[in-house]
Amino acid sequence: MNILILGGGGREHALAWAVMQNPKCDKLIVAPGNAGIAQIAECAKLDIKDGGAVVEFAGENAIDLVIIGPEAPLAAGVADALRDAGFPVFGPSQEAARLEASKSFTKEICDAAGAPTAGYGHFTDAASAKAHVRAEGAPIVVKADGLAAGKGVIIAETVAEAEAAIDDMFGGAFGGAGAEVVIEEFMTGEEASFFLLVDGEDVLPIGTAQDHKRVGEGDTGLNTGGMGAYSPAPVLSDAVAQKALDEIIKPTMAEMVKRGTPYSGVLYAGLMIENGQPRLVEYNVRFGDPECQVLMMRLGAQALDLIQACAEGRLAEAQVNWAEDHAMTVVLAAKGYPGSYEKGTAIGGLGALTEDSFHQMFHAGTSEKDGKVVATGGRVLNATARGATLAEAAERAYALVDAVDWPEGFCRRDIGWRAL
Repeated sequence: MNILILGGGGREHALAWAVMQNPKCDKLIVAPGNAGIAQIAECAKLDIKDGGAVVEFAGENAIDLVIIGPEAPLAAGVADALRDAGFPVFGPSQEAARLEASKSFTKEICDAAGAPTAGYGHFTDAASAKAHVRAEGAPIVVKADGLAAGKGVIIAETVAEAEAAIDDMFGGAFGGAGAEVVIEEFMTGEEASFFLLVDGEDVLPIGTAQDHKRVGEGDTGLNTGGMGAYSPAPVLSDAVAQKALDEIIKPTMAEMVKRGTPYSGVLYAGLMIENGQPRLVEYNVRFGDPECQVLMMRLGAQALDLIQACAEGRLAEAQVNWAEDHAMTVVLAAKGYPGSYEKGTAIGGLGALTEDSFHQMFHAGTSEKDGKVVATGGRVLNATARGATLAEAAERAYALVDAVDWPEGFCRRDIGWRAL
């Protein structure tokens, strides 16, 4: 098979690595890719949000399957363009991708499906949003309605903080994503991620994970795109997962079918769990980053078989073969992230790393310059490892971290602390 993966982050490097483990893969192209992906696959320059350009490229390269990594091409309708041209594609339609692209749309779907989630209000002007906050009090959660690269969520501890967040959003701090806001009740409990494949009809759970959004140890400081993750998530027990499947996921998917917009692709449900009862925090229409890295580490070669079955509408005959193992990924980020940080700093020590089915350094924000790997983003590397226990996976992941020579980088040293 000739396979095309769209994207160039740590998630896409993990997907590329898993796909390359499968003998079905004859040729893999990743667009745009990064310095790490370039070591295992062909990288191509391509505007991945331009459906016409992607279709043309897929035709020229005799592509048999397209895997869409990030949310932006999905929201731009790239999956639709590919399907219309007859290409098997892993990723939902533009209409179904609204489950991530519009928080108010998701709330409306949850209401119709009777899926438990946080109480909320949806606002198109600052005055009514602030009036709602003053009536509800704090803590309260202020969300940009649209796509804001994982950063458009403010957990406000006070009414004043919430009002400032509302002003920021309507003032353009998140671009068009903040033109409308959703304000939610603050849910208590423990958050975890539930990943499922959906082919329009059937739903197949493929794993659980827990990530660490805050930049500082002990889950303190600013929200980020994610500083590390581990799988499985103990809080998402079989019983809780089944409850989430029956009460949240399946009713949502049935509502999408009812509306004539069946969902196909990976569905990532962020859940808040308290006293064994899950409630939906949000849906994402792609693999989480960095959760994808731990899931791919545990799934390995079978990931491609599952993705292909999903894209071809054959999930009913697919099954996941889990090993009784654990995986952890630790994000190495540029100092200053999630604020301003320096780009172009050289990273040493990568060539000497042990990389096998238990240890992988996935690249997120890197490129090659004058024969050296340099940092080009905020989140730069994902030290990822697997072990018989979470403690063993953690020891291996941090050994990878310590082998990297990059004074301009930092990481959290407590990934997995809740489970450990």
